[in-house]
Amino acid sequence: MPTRDKSPTTRAVFLDRDGVIIEDAGYVGEIERVRFLSGVGSAIKMLNENNFKVIIITNQAGVARGYFDEAAVCRVNSYVQEKLAEEEASINAVYYCPHHVEGVIEEYRKECSCRKPNTGMIEMAVHDFGIDLERSFVIGDKDSDIEAGRRAGCHTILLTETDQITPARADYVAPDLSEAVKWLLGLEG
Repeated sequence: MPTRDKSPTTRAVFLDRDGVIIEDAGYVGEIERVRFLSGVGSAIKMLNENNFKVIIITNQAGVARGYFDEAAVCRVNSYVQEKLAEEEASINAVYYCPHHVEGVIEEYRKECSCRKPNTGMIEMAVHDFGIDLERSFVIGDKDSDIEAGRRAGCHTILLTETDQITPARADYVAPDLSEAVKWLLGLEG
């Protein structure tokens, strides 16, 4: 359950999960498949120490595709939060989209406002936390993450080790979360 903070000056960093916090190993529906990327705990802790809400926004089409159910998504998300907490890194909330237009599970097979690049998950967080989007960031490893951030009016950071994934659309390109956080904190200072 997200902690409530309705202050209009609340800053947030929205993080994609797979490819930003944990390895993108396809459809991750089991805790045993979770592999944390280097330095994510300390990077998230730096965001916490600088008064950013840290919120995961993640597309989880594996639900619509029938690879796993929502309970599996919640187990993986809880595990990610627990392991980060062991490093004194706090995630304020996790929002996920289980939908996909090509899903095989009928109730999840649809166009929705929450699947990135749409902004539904960000809008839910704004409602829950009173976030100032102009002072917030979206960090992701895919075009859909960057587009969601742009549509919402946030600053955007693309994580990639190459410059082949349309980096011009992001405000900044970094090789990993640690470098992204250093850059955004430099902007804030």
